[in-house]
Order: sequence, then structure tokens, then C-alpha cells
Amino acid sequence: MTHRAHRWRAAGVTVTAAGLLTLGLAAPGASAAAEPRVDLRVLVVDDGAGPAGAITAQLRSEGVPYTVLDLGDSGRPTITAAFLSDTVGGRPRARFQGVVLPNEAPFGADSAERSALEAYEKTYGIPQVDAYTWAHPEVGLDYADHDGYVGPLDGRSATVTPAGRTGPFGYLRGSFSFEDNAPSVDESYGFVAQPRTGFTSYVDAPVPGGPGTGTLLGEYAHDGRRELVVTFAYNQYQQQFRVLARGMVEWLTQGVHLGQARDYFAVHVDDVLAPDARWDTERNCTPGDIDCTGGGEDAGTPIRMTAADAQYAAQWEQSHGFTLDLAFNAGAGEEWRTGNGGKDPLADQLLKDKAAYRWVNHTYTHLFLGCVQDTSAVPWSCAKNADGSTRWVSRSDISGEISDNADWALLHGLSVDRSELVTGEHSGLKTLPQQPEDNPHLGPALAADGVRWIASDNSRESGQRAVGSGALTVPRYPMNVYYNAGTRAEMADEYNWIYTAKADGGSGLCTDNPASTCLSEPLDTATGFTDRIVPAEAHTDLGHVLSNDPRPHYAHQSNLAEDRVLYPVLDRVLADHQALFADNTPVVNLRQSAIGAELQNRARWQTALDAGKVTAYRVGNTVTVTAPSGTRIPVTAPEGTKQQFLLSSAAFGTPYAGKRSAWGTPGALQTALTLRLP
Repeated sequence: MTHRAHRWRAAGVTVTAAGLLTLGLAAPGASAAAEPRVDLRVLVVDDGAGPAGAITAQLRSEGVPYTVLDLGDSGRPTITAAFLSDTVGGRPRARFQGVVLPNEAPFGADSAERSALEAYEKTYGIPQVDAYTWAHPEVGLDYADHDGYVGPLDGRSATVTPAGRTGPFGYLRGSFSFEDNAPSVDESYGFVAQPRTGFTSYVDAPVPGGPGTGTLLGEYAHDGRRELVVTFAYNQYQQQFRVLARGMVEWLTQGVHLGQARDYFAVHVDDVLAPDARWDTERNCTPGDIDCTGGGEDAGTPIRMTAADAQYAAQWEQSHGFTLDLAFNAGAGEEWRTGNGGKDPLADQLLKDKAAYRWVNHTYTHLFLGCVQDTSAVPWSCAKNADGSTRWVSRSDISGEISDNADWALLHGLSVDRSELVTGEHSGLKTLPQQPEDNPHLGPALAADGVRWIASDNSRESGQRAVGSGALTVPRYPMNVYYNAGTRAEMADEYNWIYTAKADGGSGLCTDNPASTCLSEPLDTATGFTDRIVPAEAHTDLGHVLSNDPRPHYAHQSNLAEDRVLYPVLDRVLADHQALFADNTPVVNLRQSAIGAELQNRARWQTALDAGKVTAYRVGNTVTVTAPSGTRIPVTAPEGTKQQFLLSSAAFGTPYAGKRSAWGTPGALQTALTLRLP
């Protein structure tokens, strides 16, 4: 079932929590024996405007249970005292640990729903996020026309205050800027205002034309309640929201919640040891590819790393504290060595520095492992047997490509994980439109060779899925750094071809793809790569990093050769991340198998949540979570949290962003994961 269509029904899921999260106090009138319990679940009231939906997207990304009430749904439940709380086993229970509203008063000033919600928040110490509102005294702010500002925020800087850094935004280094991707379009709007009594600013911004600053986000404590007030508009894709989203969730849940988040970044470099074909700037195609007139006889000089390029790669890794995943084709490398008098300085240098990298099996010769391709016409098609059935690459050929490459790695002492595989062009997996199904021999070959994690193309299949009986896909983001470009000029020339309309002499691909935009004028091939392509690709990649998205990115060995066009993109991503985040929130650089396991854990966790098979509650400083057997449980909690076993305890999780978090499991002979908070 789709989450949107049945959103409010999630209130029936048995996810509960016990304990008062704000001050550790019992509800008024409750005895110590009946200390309240508070569900580790968030209530989101959504008006469809965008900001509340952005917070919902963050909750889902992290794995935080939530219930959404759609204000546009006439059949939604009414918010009453009975909807918000009840008593279980003689103990008062709050059903939600935090509340997200589209603004401070979505039900009206004198609404019974508003009164019920405010009474609930006072009784149980439940925090409330006002996802987006205007500056006015009812949210603890002066009107913005009094020493403030109202208007677009594009390109403006903001600073996390000392209160924000010692509070929920301690993972940030200090300053960030609002996006300004289209100077002719206002992308963000907000109110910079002066706080009143009871308001603590977490994010400040300069008042344009004024001598001081005002707040954009902060906490308003009043009448026994706490609100996180946000006075700028945003959606889930904007970088300013992504930077702040983790802290908003931490404030909302008071640092104790199901789910976790990391800033993941992994980069696969495909075709290592093999040469890559080169873009022809005259014919606007790649000789050697089957769709380039003239075939491969005039393919020109292929692009292949040199020993100096390999030395640079190892030095770059060391200076940046970042490990590349080299997806290698040993057979192609051996063929190159044979054709060059038995010498290959590139392979020799890479093997000398082999411990610097993670190595991934990319098959021995880069053979296309799907159907046998009929290239007699463009586009190619799957060759047919005499009976009209599809002619497939055989299981023995697939296994040979996998095992021969793995054996070469073993012979040369490479740190290959045999459970990982990247096939050439992601072949073997379905390739639309020509091959609408996987090669039926692929799954059995993967099982026989011990492959559990096979790379797929995220632009074709964004979700993880099974291949055969024992393997799962690991979707990878293709980087906009082309495999057939070794120089900056080639990159810009091909970019111009792709992103120019047919009417203006280009390919027209930008016109055919609704998600693409055509260039108004071509890039200068001398400067376009540095001025346009690098910042655009780095911004896209950083967006994935900031979205708790573990899926890897991939480029090709050609991009580490000649002008080494991949490095400026990676430099920009890593530098921009370091500028935004404190040292306690580093980039997490996982290998393919760990990424696959992360995606698998998330899928199982979400399935358990959707099925209502998770129970989580807090009583005082004790958190208890149960889930179906085999389901790992993501939890984020403060430093000092310990997991309780039958006869002992141990520190829970690993430190990240000022918290402790992990995929936990119950101890031996226990049916629940039990944590003791500090």
C-alpha cells in the first residue's frame, strides 16, 4: 500500500515508548510507579505546502516512525485527548514523542484540536515544530518590518549560533548559504526577525542593509510548551534544509529516536587496467561504439591511465583521507601488456600501491553479459536463436568472467571481496528497451561464484532488488563526468552536444528528457568544464551525501587520466562538506558490500514498520525495542547510552554527529533491544 494513500492509518501501528523525554518528570498527578511512557513516533500534520512534507521525508530517510494527518483529507481522525494519549497497564501513555505542524496554528486560534494538542504537549513535555511560519509575536518574534527583513534569501549566508552549536546543531561547523541555482528565479523566501523573551535563536542571518542580525530558526519556550520556529520556506531537496534537517529531527525527538543518519560518499572508478574509447569532437560520437558512424577502425588514441596517473591517485587519496573503489578488468590489462612488449607501467604502479585502494571485480574482459548483441543495426538488438528465442550469454561465460578476474586478484594480493561484482555496463541485468529481463543465466552464475552484491545503474533502477536466489543489487549514481573524455575540452564539447537542442545543432537529448534543461548558449570549451560542469556535478553529488543516501557514485579510469577531470569534482564535494560540518560528522566512505547491507537493513526495517511489527518504548531512562527476528533496529541516542544484556552492559553504537547510533539487535536470550540512557 502507498504510504500517502493510507497515511493516517499508521496511528494504529504498535510503536510505543515510555518515559518523559523532556525533563524526565512524571505527568502531573502520576505516581512514580506509573511514570508516563512516550511513543517513539512522530505526529506530522501536513497541509501539503512543502515544509512539513520535507520533514516527513527526513523522518522516513532516517527510519523514524511517524504518522501523517493530511489536513486536506476529510476522513482523517480528529485530534483529541483520546487520539493523543491513553493509559496502558495503569501507566499514562503519550502516543507521540514530537509533533510537526505546518505552522503554529493550522487548526485556527480557538480550535478544539489546537487546545487538545497544547494540553497534550504541556502534560507530557512534547516538543512541536512549526515547519514554516511568519515572524510575529505569537511565535516569540518581532514583526520582520521592525529591524528585520522579509524577502528572498537566495545566496544569503546564515550562521549557527552558540546555542545551536551546543544544542541540536552541534554537528555543523558554523555557517552555510542558501542555494542560488537560478539567479533569475527566487528559490527561497523568509523572515529575518528579532527574538522576544523566551526565544532562543539557533540560526541567525544578517539583516540586509542593517547593522545587525536576526533569527531564521529557533526555540520559543512559553506557557509550559516548546516550539521550534522556522521562518524560511524550503523543500526536501534544497541544501539549506538538508544541512539543518538532522538537527531539526534531533530537537523534535530530544535526541532519542529510532532511525539513524550518516553522510555517505563512495566513488567507484570503473574499467581500471582497460582503455576507454575517446569522444570525437567532429562527429559528436565515440568511434568504437556501435552507434558511431565509421565503426572502430578510426577510433583514435584510447584513454588509459599512466603510471604517473596511478601515483597521483594514491597521493590524492592519502592527502584527502578518502579511499577510491577500483573496479578492474585484469584480462583487458593483460591484453594491453601483451600488445606493448610485455610491459605495463600502469599495472605495476597500481600493484605497488594496491593497499591504498579497495578493489572490485569488474569482470575479466568487460564482456557484455546480457543477451548476445546484434549490432548490425542501430540501435542494437538481442540476437535470436533459430526458434525465435533470445540468445543469451552462457552461464559458463559469465562465471569465467567473474572467476578469472577474482583469481587474478588473488594471485596479485588484491583486497577483493568476492561477494562484490560490477559487470561491464551493468550487463546481465535488464537493459531497456532491448533486454527487458535479466539474463536467466546471471543469477545462477552469481550464486555459484559467491556474489551477493551486484552493481546496478541508479538512473535505470533506483531501488535494491534480488537477482537470482542469493544476490541483491547496489544501485550506483552515474556521475556527469563522461567515460570517453580525458580532457576538460572534451568534457565541455560532449556536454554541449548533449545539452543543446536539435534546432540549435545539438543532440536534442535535453529536449526529449523532461528532467533535463537545454543550454541557452554552449559552454566555452576552454573554461566550461571548470566554470559550469564541476560546480553543477559537485552540487548534485553533495546533495546525495546530505540526504543520508549510501548509494555509491561511479566514473571511469579515463577520468583519472590526462586532465584528470574527476578530481576537481571530488575536491569540491569533500571541501564543501568539510566547510559545512564539524569534525564529529565526517564523510562515511563504505565499500560496496557494506552499502548493500545498509540498503538491505533499511528495507527490512521499513517493512517491519509498515507491517506494524515494531514496538518501542521508553520508561524513565530505559528504552525497549522489539522487532521481527532478523530485523536490525536503528537507534540514535545520546553519548553515554549503554545496551543492557542479561548480566552486563556495554556502550551502545558508534559516535556520529554528537550522538551514538547503530543497527542494534537484542542480546543473547533476549527478545528486545534494551538501552539505558545517561
